[in-house]
Amino acid sequence: MTEPTREELYAQLKDEILSVVSGETYLPARLATASCLLAEAFQPRFFWTGFYVVDPLKPNELVVGPYVGTLGCLRIPFGKGVCGACAASGETQLVPDVHAFPGHIACDSRSNSEIVVPVRDKNGELIAVLDVDSASHDAFDEIDQIGLERICNELLVV
Repeated sequence: MTEPTREELYAQLKDEILSVVSGETYLPARLATASCLLAEAFQPRFFWTGFYVVDPLKPNELVVGPYVGTLGCLRIPFGKGVCGACAASGETQLVPDVHAFPGHIACDSRSNSEIVVPVRDKNGELIAVLDVDSASHDAFDEIDQIGLERICNELLVV
């Protein structure tokens, strides 16, 4: 039997994540499940996988949410670093070399590339961003972007 392609793996993961969180209304449980399953599926390429959630008391700031990996930054203002750029623009950030990204925030010095995907609720409001870091340069591509966006597009649509 052949190994699944990354496209197939992302499709399987989306189905698995959505199946496990089906009926779960508690946001941290949904995000923790997605973080865990993604990290397990893609380690060691994904060395930090998790979410930064829009703080309802400070709506222009992200606060660390469920994640798998080393210590993360606690808060990130919209517009700062890769996660803040995603939150401010509402668009996925695919960064092959974080050290060349203006204003990059180095939560872990081993991070060399990153992808950050917006997570919206059923009304289209930004609720969080999914942040995935790799110790390798240029670790993420369009396959990762499409796969992660498909997961994030349905994660909070309950």
